[in-house]
Amino acid sequence: MSADILKNWQKKSGERSKLYKQYLQRANKNVVLKQLPALHEEAFEQVDCLSCANCCKNYSPRFKTPDVKRIARYMGMRESVFIDTYLKVDEEGDFVVKSSPCPFLDLNDNTCTIYDERPSDCRRFPYTDEDIIIKRQNLTLKNASFCPITYYVLEKLLQHK
Repeated sequence: MSADILKNWQKKSGERSKLYKQYLQRANKNVVLKQLPALHEEAFEQVDCLSCANCCKNYSPRFKTPDVKRIARYMGMRESVFIDTYLKVDEEGDFVVKSSPCPFLDLNDNTCTIYDERPSDCRRFPYTDEDIIIKRQNLTLKNASFCPITYYVLEKLLQHK
């Protein structure tokens, strides 16, 4: 049953975007937060991120100051050189990667070449076990359009309402 949810998930996600938005606006935050840990785990059992990597191929995390410091040190680069080489400032004033796909994505197997040092946004993505799913509804809806895990969790939340 669970795997059927993922058939044509991108098309269905687009079709159901308004429904997700309505649900998130009306959802009881406490009820949703209790459901998230189990749904998050279930989604990760159903979806292999390495077979997808849409997040790394099409979007950039924010690189916060601690991320920049840690990754630059890991790569043996000065922070300014790391920033000049890989990052730009977006319209919200955050550091993001200059290009897509992410320069740290190994396209041969969709692994991250800086996985142990990756930005906190990458560690937390897709935020399906956090209150961000309700607090930042526009982000959740955007994520559902390209992340099968976000889509899966939203579908399961709709089934349990």
